[in-house]
Amino acid sequence: MPAPADHTENSTIVSITDVYQSFGDNQVIKGISFEVAKGEVICIIGPSGSGKSTLLRCINGLVEIDSGSIKVKEMEVHDPHLDKLALRKMVGMVFQQYNLFPHKTAIENIMMAPIHVLKQDTEAVKERAYRLMKKVRLEGKENFFPGQLSGGQQQRVAIARSLAMNPEVMLFDEVTAALDPETVKEVLVTIRDLAEEGMTCLLVTHEMGFARELADHMYFTDNGVIVEHGPPKEFFEAPEDPRTQEFLSQIL
Repeated sequence: MPAPADHTENSTIVSITDVYQSFGDNQVIKGISFEVAKGEVICIIGPSGSGKSTLLRCINGLVEIDSGSIKVKEMEVHDPHLDKLALRKMVGMVFQQYNLFPHKTAIENIMMAPIHVLKQDTEAVKERAYRLMKKVRLEGKENFFPGQLSGGQQQRVAIARSLAMNPEVMLFDEVTAALDPETVKEVLVTIRDLAEEGMTCLLVTHEMGFARELADHMYFTDNGVIVEHGPPKEFFEAPEDPRTQEFLSQIL
């Protein structure tokens, strides 16, 4: 099955070409290639251990690859001479665990990287952080500590923290997996808002209804390879590969 075409001319923002990655003798990614157009929402699904989360970490330069190429715009992610700060500004990532500093308030967590890493003006950063808290529907919670917030609220602070770096691409790694069912929706609504505003998003998710509604393109990975991909309607209603059919039959 060919890779999807860009839906606007010259709009590729992430390009992954024949990527291999292993941890010791365990080969996790085995020749994955695809492109993401600016403004697209890509959802990646698959069983545990299929390489989904590792792939996101490779895109953000958190995990080294053995061979192949990952580009974000014109930046070769795994070029040893790449300025990693430039990459961190370009690509935001939100993890399953919120990783907030427990002794810092929500607003302080959001402000830390722009002030300490980007050396931006404190007052300007604070003003933007308050706007971001409003954006993720947490207005009034700015001075709450993480322990005073629900899991869903903490995850939204984590999203706001990533957005504070003004990224052009957002990676979401099973961000609702650790949440209680009643708090999942508020996080998904936040991600939907970002997607509708045109943010390029790559999500590893188990939320099939959400993926079907929001994704421009679906990818199913198993054993380190892309087994099948396509637009959500065709992917969910008429999967071609027996492995995809089996996986979807177990989770839908």
